Amino acid sequence: MSSPQPNGTTVTVNGHGGSTSLGASTERIQIVDEEKKFTSNLKEQIEKWGLLDSGFGYNIVSVFGSQSTGKSTLLNRLFGTTFDVMDETKRQQTTKGIWMCRGKDMSVMVMDVEGTDGRERGEDQDFERKSALFSLASSEILIVNLWEHQVGLYQGANMGLLKTVFEVNLGLFGKKASDGTSGRTLLLFVIRDHIGQTPLANLQATLTADLSRIWDSLSKPSELKDRQLSDYFDLAFTALPHKILSADKFESEVAELRKRFADKSNPDYLFKPVYHKRIPADGVPFYMEGIWEQVQTNKDLDLPTQQELLAQFRCDEISAVALSEFNEQAKSQKRPVEAGKVVEGLGAMMKDWKTTALTRYDRDASRYHKGVYTRKRGDLISALDATLIPLFLGQLKNLHKSCLVTFKKEMLDGLRGEEYSFADVVGKARRKCEGTFADGAKEAMVEEDTTKWGWEDELALLKEEIGVVADQCRKDETKKMLNQIERNIKKHLSEPVELHLNKASKDMWDEILRSFREVLGKAEAAYSTKAKSFDCTEEENISSLAALSKRAWLVLRAKIDEQTAEPVFLGKLRNHFEERFRYDEQGVPRVWKPDDDIDGAFKKAKDQTLELVPLYSKIAPTDPSLEFELPSESSDVLAGTDEFDFASTLVVFSETKSLELTNKFRKDADAYYVEAKRSTVSSVAQIPYWMYGVLVVLGWNEAMAVLFNPMYFMFLLFALAASYITIQLGLVGPLFQVLRSVGAEVQRQATARLREAFAEPALAQPVRANTTSPAVSRAGSYMEDTDDEVRHELRRRGTSPPL
Repeated sequence: MSSPQPNGTTVTVNGHGGSTSLGASTERIQIVDEEKKFTSNLKEQIEKWGLLDSGFGYNIVSVFGSQSTGKSTLLNRLFGTTFDVMDETKRQQTTKGIWMCRGKDMSVMVMDVEGTDGRERGEDQDFERKSALFSLASSEILIVNLWEHQVGLYQGANMGLLKTVFEVNLGLFGKKASDGTSGRTLLLFVIRDHIGQTPLANLQATLTADLSRIWDSLSKPSELKDRQLSDYFDLAFTALPHKILSADKFESEVAELRKRFADKSNPDYLFKPVYHKRIPADGVPFYMEGIWEQVQTNKDLDLPTQQELLAQFRCDEISAVALSEFNEQAKSQKRPVEAGKVVEGLGAMMKDWKTTALTRYDRDASRYHKGVYTRKRGDLISALDATLIPLFLGQLKNLHKSCLVTFKKEMLDGLRGEEYSFADVVGKARRKCEGTFADGAKEAMVEEDTTKWGWEDELALLKEEIGVVADQCRKDETKKMLNQIERNIKKHLSEPVELHLNKASKDMWDEILRSFREVLGKAEAAYSTKAKSFDCTEEENISSLAALSKRAWLVLRAKIDEQTAEPVFLGKLRNHFEERFRYDEQGVPRVWKPDDDIDGAFKKAKDQTLELVPLYSKIAPTDPSLEFELPSESSDVLAGTDEFDFASTLVVFSETKSLELTNKFRKDADAYYVEAKRSTVSSVAQIPYWMYGVLVVLGWNEAMAVLFNPMYFMFLLFALAASYITIQLGLVGPLFQVLRSVGAEVQRQATARLREAFAEPALAQPVRANTTSPAVSRAGSYMEDTDDEVRHELRRRGTSPPL
């Protein structure tokens, strides 16, 4: 790695190294080789240079420029380094990779960077970009070496390369240093072979304008979009005459430029503290290695060659035209799909669109760079798929909805008949629905790639929804069937329950439960027959049968409640009492006579009737085998989810209700007893038959006077006619009732007037307002008169009504 020196003398190095040999102080090292690998010996070499312990007392400078422009020669002249220089008779690459050497008599580490635009690398500019970015990021001063005739050229002055380097540098290292430094870098433009025809100021203005223009065109991060070139770089310019034609002047100008690097007292001293990276010398190897790793991993530097750029441009144009035509074709079917319509033949249309677009692209773009062509074709396919996949998924969604609607319709149509197999109807509708979906989905497929164009997941979702719909329909049909069976149970239980409850007997509940079991057995058999076609599970059958038993029992209980409602039950008790009190053993109505045992008959009939209350109060058959119990599985949602207490349904009347009904019946029975007693009183007070003969004899003359007197006879005829009409219209009872009411009211008014007339003035009391209605007064008067007659007759006979 070292090279012989022109003389074998020993030189003194200023700094911490003391006196060392010239060979050691100017020994160079390749820090990055041609394969882009960073050296692991940089620290040892810096220690050999005597700079490892120099802290911040060192500087770093590098050179950048086109190949064969004299970069290594310039560095050797400026800093006394030993970089290899080009053999001018061969004009070939000299520096490969990145080399570093210590400046002679200077605490400066100098980097010689491989030149750009070399024929050895050709269009591969990757290393050029990375080496330029590395030297820019790690150096305090970057010397840009270029010929005078390159000023104003874009590629010749490496402006394109600088633009890329600036852009990436801004993204990687663009933030201001946080250690108190400004993080600035000096760009020193050294214009070679300057003949003086164009003043340096003009050259400087041209370069400054070019740099400003490329900086403004950079793609900056959003947080750095307002930063300027001057925020990161200072620009300096110098010119050197021709090395061969003006050799003496060249050497003198180089010596003057060297002073600007070596003499700190020089007003134009270049190594200003503002450019120092503030990295101690012992940390430089790690610092530079870290920068190179960042540069190596940055993809923004992998820019294409000119051939690739052309291919990219043309392939993008061709792809855009093909994609535009494709989008126009796809637009026609996009709206129907979004509207929920299943487009017939959509898959064939999409395949045709895609094939046409790719054929057009392949025809025009296959002539360009194969890698770019292939990559852009993949991008075009992705763009085409990005448009087609939403159409495909929309078609699947629409197929899903359409098939589900068709499934519901097919299933409901199959369930409309009287006789059908639910499982067969559902199976047929399911197969048709799934087959239609699968055919439509396969037709809509454009590619065989199941990761993007698969429809199995949608089919699985459709099957799941079909199952949900079928289960719901099965539940509805089961519910409908149970409701129908319940109505049949109600119909067949109504007559037996009503019949047996009207014929009260000790085995009444036995007959009712026997009829109930028979009806329930038929209902369960009907359910089991129909449930087979519903494809119900054993658990569902057990639950449904339990619910059916519960609902049948509730139907029976509702009918019992209907027949044992208070008014109905009291009517049954009255009928039962009347059959035993008002009719004899042969069923002949009784006409009570004074010598009949009314009390005994009344007591017997009442006791027999009251025995029915405990019989009706609880469903208790005499045969234990007829006792009914609900199945344990009775949690069907059709019968409700509330807790069901079966034992409480066996009680028809509670003890309190039974006592209340008994008391009400006693009052009704007492009324029958009073009525019977009244009939005996009316028979006792009957007028003797001989009295009618006496009335005829005594009233004979008056009758003759009426018959032979025309006026009296006319009144008689009117009276007879009025009586006939009254009898025919059934107004005799109301007429007598009105007459009694009028008489009672006249009697009351007369009594009140007499009391007022004969009452003492001092004892006169205010008359109480009569708030009783005439109808109530008449009824009360009538009942008082009747009761008085009954009590009078009972006292006469020495009897009283039994309790």
